[in-house]
Amino acid sequence: MIRLWMAYLQLAELFLSSIIHLLYGFYIFSTGVAGDLSQALSDYFYKSKVNIEVKEEMRKDRNDDLPPIVLLHGIFGFGKGRLGGLSYFAGAEKKDERVLVPDLGSLTSIHDRARELFYYLKGGQVDYGEEHSIAYGHSQFGRIYEQGHYPEWDEDHPIHFVGHSAGAQVARVLQQMLADKAFKGYEDTSENWVLSITALSGAFNGTTRAYLDGMQPEDGTTLKPICLLQICRIGSIIYDWLDISMLKTYYNFGFDHFNMSWRKTGISGLVDCLLGNAGPFASGDWILPDLTLQGSIKLNYNLHTFPNTYYFSYATKRTRKILGVTLPSSITGIHPLLFIRVLQMTQWRHPSDVPLPYKGYRDEDWQDNDGALNTISMTHPRFPIEHPNHFIEKDSDCEPLQPGIWYYKFVEGDHILFIINRERAGVQFDLIYDDIFGRCRRHAFRKKLPTLPNEIHH
Repeated sequence: MIRLWMAYLQLAELFLSSIIHLLYGFYIFSTGVAGDLSQALSDYFYKSKVNIEVKEEMRKDRNDDLPPIVLLHGIFGFGKGRLGGLSYFAGAEKKDERVLVPDLGSLTSIHDRARELFYYLKGGQVDYGEEHSIAYGHSQFGRIYEQGHYPEWDEDHPIHFVGHSAGAQVARVLQQMLADKAFKGYEDTSENWVLSITALSGAFNGTTRAYLDGMQPEDGTTLKPICLLQICRIGSIIYDWLDISMLKTYYNFGFDHFNMSWRKTGISGLVDCLLGNAGPFASGDWILPDLTLQGSIKLNYNLHTFPNTYYFSYATKRTRKILGVTLPSSITGIHPLLFIRVLQMTQWRHPSDVPLPYKGYRDEDWQDNDGALNTISMTHPRFPIEHPNHFIEKDSDCEPLQPGIWYYKFVEGDHILFIINRERAGVQFDLIYDDIFGRCRRHAFRKKLPTLPNEIHH
């Protein structure tokens, strides 16, 4: 009887979580459509588009020496050009003269995103790597960028990366690939192509939410038979199989290199993917296995913190201890999409019959969270080896920044407070992003100091 009651509660929770996530997804999609319609009407009636384009081109020419700041989205995220005029970073990209917002796969693996990011910047056809492509069963080559967004990128023209959530880990993997000279035809790459990495709620060490959503804690790669991620899996497979160009132009999960379209696989291909015999979910080459504790540790084994790069991290949390018990710190301050998960993550306990993910693991270390990531995971790379780090309370504690050290601070906020909806974050939004962009422009110039935005010359 007790087991039946528990099963009922779990199904009810799954139903509620699914509805909340679907409604939020529909809200984001409809907001993008509404923004597109509004812009189209504005352009039609006020004829302002030409003037805006001219001003942007003039501004770009005036700041060619300024190192770009590249904003990297997280899971289910999107870059410039997707979802109409909607900004994943809630317009933060307008705070600086030279900001790029690439659109990477929203559900693709960290490896595949890092490869896509390289060619987005340098130009050319995305090469996922022959060995990797064979191992995970997808095409070696992907999207073609006729013109790179920063083709001069090299050690003398390095880049600042700012990653939200999984975007921070993408920047680290890309930097390691540059150090390892992992891109065919580019034998001169090095870790010094990266000037700085800033993480906003960065997914460095995995999250216990991956298990709550359906990843099996036994291996960190397979899914439970009934879970939220199974719904996500089925939905994304059908979305890619239908291959409706208008919809995929608007939003894309990023699995085009798996060739799941009905045009290439037919009905049998859809059945194979749904049954788990083919596709990214069968091979494990998608984002969630990288976000488990086991997957993050596997990634971190090969990632270094480099001595000439500046590192900074903002770790968010929406929990506090009350009489020794970790609970959500607010009801109204946590997005409805995340409130249940904040509570569940405080109560997570690693299964007693499953080997610990690392030596010294303790459940209590992973209780503080922001609804998507555990706070311990966001400060700096910790597992399996802790990287050089320094906790700060205020920015003056790290003036000037020293390279090769992960500086980190704690921020009271949930996982999506600083994206999508600027009004929700209020004054905190400007404080955070002004700090981020200001730090990039003040501290991290390895060569000559370039012209700063809006600097007046006499």
